[in-house]
Amino acid sequence: MRGTKVISGTAISAKIRQEIKSNIDSVIARTQTTQRPGLGMIMVGDRQDSRLYVEAKGRACSEVGIRAENRFFAQSTSQDEILKQVHAFNADPTIDGILIQMPLPNSIDEKAIIDAVLPTKDVDGLHPFNVGELAMRRRSPFFTACTPEGIVEMLDQEEVPIAGKVAVVLGRSDLVGNPVGMLLRKRHATVISCHSRTNQIETLIRQADIVVSACGVPHFVRGEWLKPGCVVIDVGINFVGNNMVGDVCFDEALGIASAITPVPGGVGPMTIAMLMRNVYTSFTRRVAGTSGNSTK
Repeated sequence: MRGTKVISGTAISAKIRQEIKSNIDSVIARTQTTQRPGLGMIMVGDRQDSRLYVEAKGRACSEVGIRAENRFFAQSTSQDEILKQVHAFNADPTIDGILIQMPLPNSIDEKAIIDAVLPTKDVDGLHPFNVGELAMRRRSPFFTACTPEGIVEMLDQEEVPIAGKVAVVLGRSDLVGNPVGMLLRKRHATVISCHSRTNQIETLIRQADIVVSACGVPHFVRGEWLKPGCVVIDVGINFVGNNMVGDVCFDEALGIASAITPVPGGVGPMTIAMLMRNVYTSFTRRVAGTSGNSTK
């Protein structure tokens, strides 16, 4: 077969972010609104990785013309104080989206915080209402989780057929594995979900036209497991020494897969691009005077 194409999430996301910026500017000019889109971000604790993620999202907001309002809370902050801030963002008409930076301290009930966010401002796509709408046929959530949405967007940008194809998803997390499986199923793929207790994973992966790996194990997927010509989306972020690597043995996949995402520079940039798109979508609903339609 021909060589493996390395799919650049960095390049695709840059294109999308430029489109979002242009769209925001166009809406503001057309409607003459004085309010730009607003994203409220809440971070609890002092984890350096979480702060870096929040800063990266803030930079993306500045780039596309979204107003970011960050609220940083100490590790010892009570759950009631966090809920108070969520409710304040819910009530603020200039805030179009709310993002809770994970993880939260063990002293805070993550479920209670997520459930408190209005589904119409849940730009992370984690609220049970949005997850339920995604799971049901002929229904659509206000928002879908950003990483799964970014994965499907990459497949579309690369013109990878989804309908009728076999997609194997490794991992069943609420952030990636479960929602990406539901998204691919809505696009008429035959989805096989694998997890830590799945037997004969290699046999299942060999059937896949599309492999999405989000299991968090470095170099877990070997090249010899892949079906020639398949497309590999590597969501894994793992460290071997000082090197960031994915779940898939990248070098072994070259020459077997028709296309693969690198780590870093693959799925990661797409996640932030989809967050920006979700905030923009919420903004357009606000300007139009509608909260959006959860059914189609």
